[in-house]
Amino acid sequence: MKTYSAKPADIEKSWVLIDADGLVVGRLAALIATRLRGKHKSIYTPHMDCGDNIIVVNADKVQLTGRKRQDKTYYWHTGYPGGIKSRKAHQILDGKHPERVLEMAVRRMMPDGPLARRQLKNLKIYAGPDHPHEAQKPVKLDVAPLNPKNARSA
Repeated sequence: MKTYSAKPADIEKSWVLIDADGLVVGRLAALIATRLRGKHKSIYTPHMDCGDNIIVVNADKVQLTGRKRQDKTYYWHTGYPGGIKSRKAHQILDGKHPERVLEMAVRRMMPDGPLARRQLKNLKIYAGPDHPHEAQKPVKLDVAPLNPKNARSA
């Protein structure tokens, strides 16, 4: 038996559309990270980009469980001494770029390295219901019925 290794010609990338309205951030991010890497396919090869292109709409309507909306803090550093900054999850979700909560969750579930950075370019996240990728004919993936814990009412 030899281990199968996918060649670039063997890889077929599809377009997937996910509506994030009412879905839990962590569960959705885990599913997106898996599909971006291609681990849901039988031809998965760790050193190749065999994942799908993913479009997420309504990212501003994602849900956080428990008190995470008020308590979860996102930190970053400006690079200057004493330059640690923070922002709560509700400030980001109510702010100008609410899609960044989901984007950060997916990025932090991916491995570090050049391949993961290239795979993250296949993720398109939009705060509203509209997206400019109709020409690619994305297949709609309904995440909520996969597990009862995936969706949460506001």
